[in-house]
Amino acid sequence: MASVELSAAAVEDLEALVQTLSLPPDTRARVASSLRSPRRFPLMGPELEGRWQGFRFLLGPWRWMLLVYIFMEDQDRVVIVTVQDARSATAATGDPTVGAHGRGWRRAPFDRDRFEVPGRLPS
Repeated sequence: MASVELSAAAVEDLEALVQTLSLPPDTRARVASSLRSPRRFPLMGPELEGRWQGFRFLLGPWRWMLLVYIFMEDQDRVVIVTVQDARSATAATGDPTVGAHGRGWRRAPFDRDRFEVPGRLPS
């Protein structure tokens, strides 16, 4: 059974969502509950593409909440690297060519170092 951890960036992201969206007090417990399945089935989340290649995602306690993770098979570890609002145009599952009102937009540069996880990250 894999261990499941949250990176510092994921904790920060979750706290920001709790604050900005006024999520209920039991949000952290709900997220913890959502992380039971990847312990037994670490490859269950769909693989992401493009700049998120090598990462997978799960839906959190609400279908708009993305839990983006990496599975380090050699260490039997699942590390949640970020928690995102899937409704955002900048979410890991979003279309990088479409922004507000269907216009093109530029994303901020992808900073893989923000998601630093002890061990390894995919290249």
